[in-house]
Amino acid sequence: MSVSFRRRVLYLPGFDPIPPRRYRELYRREGPEQARISGYRIGTGRSDDDSGRFGWSVEGQFGTDLTAAQIEVLIWADLVQKSMKSGIAGTYLQLVRTAWTYFASGAIRRLMRLRLAPLLAAFYPVAVLLAQLLAACLLGAGIGWLVSIWLGWPVGLIAALATVWGMLVWFKSLDHKLFAYYLMHDYAFTAQHGGAYPPELEARLAQFTDRLAEVLNSDLDEVLVVGHSSGAYLGVSLLADLIRSGRVPENGPALALLTLGHVVPMASFLPRSQRLRADLALVSESPDLFWLDVSAPGDACCFGLCDPVAVTGVAGPDQRWPLVISAAFTRTLSPQRQKELRNRWFRKHFQYLCAFDRPGDYDYFAITAGPLTLAERFAGRPPSPGRITTPAGKGLA
Repeated sequence: MSVSFRRRVLYLPGFDPIPPRRYRELYRREGPEQARISGYRIGTGRSDDDSGRFGWSVEGQFGTDLTAAQIEVLIWADLVQKSMKSGIAGTYLQLVRTAWTYFASGAIRRLMRLRLAPLLAAFYPVAVLLAQLLAACLLGAGIGWLVSIWLGWPVGLIAALATVWGMLVWFKSLDHKLFAYYLMHDYAFTAQHGGAYPPELEARLAQFTDRLAEVLNSDLDEVLVVGHSSGAYLGVSLLADLIRSGRVPENGPALALLTLGHVVPMASFLPRSQRLRADLALVSESPDLFWLDVSAPGDACCFGLCDPVAVTGVAGPDQRWPLVISAAFTRTLSPQRQKELRNRWFRKHFQYLCAFDRPGDYDYFAITAGPLTLAERFAGRPPSPGRITTPAGKGLA
């Protein structure tokens, strides 16, 4: 039997300093499990691309259909790593600057009109870092006072400062469990230019756009751009740049955008995010693609079921996209699986890329390796009833 469907997937990670190998291993582990549950077959292999880009191949059998896909990660982990090099003092400076940006601009007030859970997630690193600083200062003051009684106040002051710094270093060593520093760097990266993309990210997006234009001129049935978390709004900007440059071929493969667990308002509500807001408006009206947005109210790290275009305030009368649907964790995950994921909020944020033991119409592996385009798979599908479309952002201003 010959291959009946060929696809290229360009995957945009969120704010993630870990090399892209983790996404290949996640796909290799979760894909066969989803295939077993859902009654199809997929297998992964090495990428046939010898250009040095990172990716992997996927072969699938869905009934009598044989499929072939190449999944490629659009890498910006190096930019993330660079932004996370701030030390302890630098991170607390980021905290002050980021909080000021969100509060002074009114972004926090507008975000409060949406879901509470992602706003609490945004406050989490601030609260944890301030609590750590307070605890370190209290302990340092206590030890400094005791030392000063015996050895005088100069030595006591040195002991106090050493204790505070030692405690902060110890707290930072625990961040692989607490994620406070990581999340603070994430929000600081988004807010550093008031929502405008930093020059190095703009340069990387230009490279991604060239790559997307290149694969759209290949012999494929579909080119699918997938953006997860912060990668969702980068995916929107990527598609917008492609459309503006006139590089969508008339008779090319089907073009689709899949955004997962988006955090668009955290960027689009900022005062200097005019570029992103214009991108959202453009892509939402484009007839050149199909855009599906998947989120879940059970994912505290995203703006579940918030239409990223509408809530930003840039939805026009000709809005087509996105089709907003829920991953519906309470229905697509068994009670036992939900229990296993309870309080694992970071793992839940990656559930979109994993197997569901009670799958509904959202199946990441069938979407990326199956014989239907995204538009065909979700043709006629209405948006989820809980979709939020109330404008809360600044619009195109």
